[in-house]
Amino acid sequence: MRQIILDTETTGLSPQAGHRIIEIGCLEMINRRITGSHLHFYINPERHIERVAAEVHGITDHFLLDKPLFATIADELINYIQGAELVIHNAPFDVAFLDYELNRLGGKFQSIESYCTVVDTLVMARRKHPGQHNNLDALCRRYHVDRSNRHYHGALLDAELLVQVYLLMTGGQTQLFGDEFTGSVVNTSSFRRNDLRVRLPVLKATAEEVKAHQALLHWLRRQGRVLWPNEEEVVVGESER
Repeated sequence: MRQIILDTETTGLSPQAGHRIIEIGCLEMINRRITGSHLHFYINPERHIERVAAEVHGITDHFLLDKPLFATIADELINYIQGAELVIHNAPFDVAFLDYELNRLGGKFQSIESYCTVVDTLVMARRKHPGQHNNLDALCRRYHVDRSNRHYHGALLDAELLVQVYLLMTGGQTQLFGDEFTGSVVNTSSFRRNDLRVRLPVLKATAEEVKAHQALLHWLRRQGRVLWPNEEEVVVGESER
């Protein structure tokens, strides 16, 4: 199953008020494993960013001046997500903005849900944790997902956090990457859980412990309680103690 974890940043809260998308981040997951494929755009919204929004994501009008318009990235975006299941936190917000941008292109595109299905992780979280805070920060705390690099909201960074929360919230997962993936996505140090595995020491039995074990087997044999026919001798060398 192909899933795309998607997030956006915008100039404000409502497309009905003329606000636009300024950043899109997508991560690909197949059969619950991150493939390493991703799509990321900064977009010139052709309007100013509200101060409250800028305080959330830290993106400025000046930074976006030389970025592409949504019209120039729309084909690539639709081709990337088509046929997949979109995983979005508070999906109505992002879908409304995406549909608004697509509708502005004069009928060339249909709505997002004409190209893919959508799963809202906020709805999932509210069902799983009723009566609790279920924004992305709260879920990261609840599932112990490292968000120390999240000084501002960011579409790709939030998609990276969301994929970890989603996997943990839907049954747990420790191997996030497929076997074929050896690279990294931008700022994905928090992904690499396999790098954090503790190497457990191997403790070998001492000569006294082996002797006690053999004595126990001998006693069990006399009681007729040993299923195997012959006892194997165990020799412990000095290097193994």
